[in-house]
Amino acid sequence: MPEQQGETDELFDVKTQFYIGNYQSAINEAQKLKLNNTFQKLERDVFVYRSYIALKKYGVVINEIHGVSPQELQPLKQLAEYLSQPSKRESIVLKLDQQVSGNIDVNNHVFLLVAATIYYNENNYETALKVLHQSDNLECRALMLQAQLKMDRVDLAKKELKSMQEIDDDAILTQLASAWVNLTVGGEKLQEAYYTFQELADKNTPTALLLNGQAACCIGQSKYEEAESALQDALEKDSNNTDTLVNLVVLSQLSGKTPEVCNRYLSQLIDTAPEHPFAVEFQAKEKYFDLLAKQYVLTAA
Repeated sequence: MPEQQGETDELFDVKTQFYIGNYQSAINEAQKLKLNNTFQKLERDVFVYRSYIALKKYGVVINEIHGVSPQELQPLKQLAEYLSQPSKRESIVLKLDQQVSGNIDVNNHVFLLVAATIYYNENNYETALKVLHQSDNLECRALMLQAQLKMDRVDLAKKELKSMQEIDDDAILTQLASAWVNLTVGGEKLQEAYYTFQELADKNTPTALLLNGQAACCIGQSKYEEAESALQDALEKDSNNTDTLVNLVVLSQLSGKTPEVCNRYLSQLIDTAPEHPFAVEFQAKEKYFDLLAKQYVLTAA
């Protein structure tokens, strides 16, 4: 989708709310807009459908995007189907492999983001990077940086951050990327990351995404009371946010909470997102522990 140069970005508030994780507000802001520009209308629709996906309201996207919908919207239906239908994921990835092996329209950054997001969820970070490196779109760059951090390539992430800063140092995505890098580096950089999350919350509104960022910084600095305060605020905003629940499980352990408190958050995570990597790994280790315990009992007998 081509970007319009030299025009006021009427979607600024929509994008801001989306990037900080305030998805319902992004939808609400988008519905208020009266746009005449065809490209802006399309871009608005992209952010609306992406917000519904973030809210796990996949049916809205699947039902509303059909064969005659604009080409730029089609990948979003593919993403909604991937996230909502685990049994179809293998076939969706195979189809995506075919798509990315051909000629990709590098101007269609929606497709690039969707393809990379699916590969990211498949833990196939190298392919995600191959898809994204073809675009100078700032959001593609931000997702590249996240993939590099997942691969423990902080050196590459720092270079990517520098590129983003050269494109637009003041953009929210660039500020968030800076916080993600500083959070990963740790040490003295944790306080810088904390201030970035706090500044974005002060300028806009505290969201679960920003509060979790602050909490992670506090956990890294052993400021457990501050971390708990931020996470409880995040829990009030979204009681099913998986990042909040994972951080609360970790914090409960670090701060010496009773096992009941930790298990409560863990049970909620498993109920809410049984396929979350943290939940899957925990349950696998739990089964392995039970198996070892039974073997020990048999051996001892």
